[in-house]
Amino acid sequence: MADVFPLILGIIILLASVISIKTGISVTVVEIAIGVIIGNLGFFHSESWMIYIASFGGILLTFLAGVEIDVDLMKDNFKESFTIGFLSFLIPFVIVFLVTYYIIGWELNPALLTSTALSETSIAVVYSVLTQKGLFKYKIGKLIMVATFITDICTAIALSVLFTKFDIYTLLFYVVSLAVLVMAYYKSDLFFENPLFKNKIGELEIKYVFVLLLGFIFFGSLGGGQAILPAFILGVILSDHFKNTQKGEVKARFKTVAFAIITPIFFIIGGMKVSIPLIYSCFGIFLTLFVLRQLSKYIGVYYPSKIFLKQNYNYVTMMMSTGLTFGLVAAVFGLNNALINQTEYSVITGILVLSAILPTFVAEKYYTPVHSEDLGD
Repeated sequence: MADVFPLILGIIILLASVISIKTGISVTVVEIAIGVIIGNLGFFHSESWMIYIASFGGILLTFLAGVEIDVDLMKDNFKESFTIGFLSFLIPFVIVFLVTYYIIGWELNPALLTSTALSETSIAVVYSVLTQKGLFKYKIGKLIMVATFITDICTAIALSVLFTKFDIYTLLFYVVSLAVLVMAYYKSDLFFENPLFKNKIGELEIKYVFVLLLGFIFFGSLGGGQAILPAFILGVILSDHFKNTQKGEVKARFKTVAFAIITPIFFIIGGMKVSIPLIYSCFGIFLTLFVLRQLSKYIGVYYPSKIFLKQNYNYVTMMMSTGLTFGLVAAVFGLNNALINQTEYSVITGILVLSAILPTFVAEKYYTPVHSEDLGD
């Protein structure tokens, strides 16, 4: 019998876009919600190729988020971005750890892994929503992206320091990543500025970036490292090339490739990872951790945002309260390395998926900036 799953997946991706257009809800939220539903109904199962494309989709979104970073703005507003981003990581990390370890009674490794996974802000969700709303051309969108970058750097460092077992392959990953980033900084002109490659149907620029990202994934899996951080830095390094190449046409084509098929698979598969029966079996713990995670994010983001920004601090708080991308990476890492069990994994992923949907919905429904004079330059 022919494999029907690719056809079903294609229909789901199309249906999610239709629902998004009809309701005005972000397609990211719709894709995650559909993933949760079909994953628990049991009629659709993710195959190995879907899982790999989903993991690549998260890396690709991370890269595209890095492309949107305004380096000059980051320098000019480093104090604001760093304060919001660091507190967005630190307060949830501390509170979730204290509760899971001392009150709920989980062992040290599950408590540390959970607090690490739930401290992140989803680069994928933030980037996707800001792109759909056209906020990257304004200061508020760029500030949110930089603050998200700071939060996730802290999360990546925590995961690496606490759990990575350093060996020769880990060292190889970091050496190769650094070498690739240096090469990309100095030699990417060969692909982006070479008249021989411009405006060709072969799309050499896109394929060049894909090879670099696939290399990060390969050496990361080989050495137990995380490809998200070098992928994001690569995006920052190449941001000028995307801005200066045919008025952003390459970036537009890149987004078309990403959002048409690759990133929807990432969000749908992410939703499918949630086991509602397992969550129901420990619903009290799930609800407690979700509420604590969201409240601690609120504390960490709302008050510094209110100090630094004249308006839109509610929107910033909601978007910075989202979770998914790196939290899922951390959860999968913990499950694969026996740091957490299947129930703990389902609790973490369930909280991440809910935190991707609920704050995004609230932000879009009630707090999305609409007046240009409120958005900054």
